Amino acid sequence: MPQRMSADSGQPAAGATAPEPVARVALTPKAVALLSELTQLHGPLMFHQSGGCCDGSAPMCYPLGEFRVGGADVRLAELDAGLAQAIPFWMSQSQFEYWSHTHLTVDVVPGRGSGFSVESPTGQRFLIRSRLFTDEESARLPAVVSGG
Repeated sequence: MPQRMSADSGQPAAGATAPEPVARVALTPKAVALLSELTQLHGPLMFHQSGGCCDGSAPMCYPLGEFRVGGADVRLAELDAGLAQAIPFWMSQSQFEYWSHTHLTVDVVPGRGSGFSVESPTGQRFLIRSRLFTDEESARLPAVVSGG
């Protein structure tokens, strides 16, 4: 159903509900389980997706605050893994320019990840699965937040 808009402002009309924003990033049940284990060992966590060297496009998981984000990074999501604190998911701005049209799902597969990511010793590694957003989803994407 089309959203009712106010004729003068382009904003939703009084009494109309805005469509729910579309999540840019999701977690699989395996990722939620591993994040729960890792949080018990390391405390609150964060992800950063650089697209750079080493594991290339693998998301890197760090104890919160141990990876410094800056003005060249954007926060795509605050992931709810059922933990006491949401898990921020950051990406370099240059990588986001390529991936802005894709929905990302953090999954877990057997294998050894990068030595910098906290899951490395577990014999499992985080992996990104992606798909293109539909036109309808693209229209409902929230803005990203620049790093600091």
